[in-house]
Amino acid sequence: MPTSTIAPSARISEDTTLGHYCVIGADVQIGNGCQIGHHVVIHDGTVIGDFVRIDDHTTIGKQPMRAPNSAVTQDTLQPPARIGSRCLIGAGVVLYAGCTLGEKVLVADLATIREAVTVGAFTIVGRGVAIENKCRIGRYCKLETNVYVTAYSVLEDRVFVAPGVLTSNDNFMGRTEERFKHFKGVTVQRGGRLGVGAVVLPGKEIGPDAVVAAGAVLTKDAPAQQIYAGVPARPFRAVPEEQLLDNQGWEDATADERG
Repeated sequence: MPTSTIAPSARISEDTTLGHYCVIGADVQIGNGCQIGHHVVIHDGTVIGDFVRIDDHTTIGKQPMRAPNSAVTQDTLQPPARIGSRCLIGAGVVLYAGCTLGEKVLVADLATIREAVTVGAFTIVGRGVAIENKCRIGRYCKLETNVYVTAYSVLEDRVFVAPGVLTSNDNFMGRTEERFKHFKGVTVQRGGRLGVGAVVLPGKEIGPDAVVAAGAVLTKDAPAQQIYAGVPARPFRAVPEEQLLDNQGWEDATADERG
């Protein structure tokens, strides 16, 4: 019969179900009512909340690898990953050690979330999304298919990122020692939105409720409540009043989410 390998020090709730051929490392904690798929690997010390679903072939708590010439990955051992209650984690996902997911986060199939990353509650990380190390993603964000979030980036609450958006943190493109002084990811402030296929260059800041249009290349900061379009992106017009975040009637959490 197929079996899983579970370290003696792992603590798994009795009503959690495990698929075939799982590997559960030392000191792992898995809460009540979780559903773990087939061939899931959960590395040492990982903490998983209640009612979490993890689909087949996902890895949680992997320590990062560092190439000899890596500019942003460190050799230090990362703390265990932490997964909030009621998260949904798809198939083939890789969550590194040192990442933390808030409650009710959805991470779709084949996504990767690196070390030293926090993802706020109720956020959606779409299929094939890559979030590099040392990023902070807020609450109620939506990152759609194949988004790339470069290291050292900040996305505040209620940010929307359409499919295929690309970001960068290195204006020197890997040349000269000077680049090590200037690494900087992108910042998207509360309610900012990035259209499909947009490109945001290193260190650029997108203000609250600003919009970067589909296919735009943002080479300068984008102040609040303005739409930027073109290559390079330029101010196009103001965001319509009815589209502003504060005019949507949304609260931070519904009564059901609070419960």
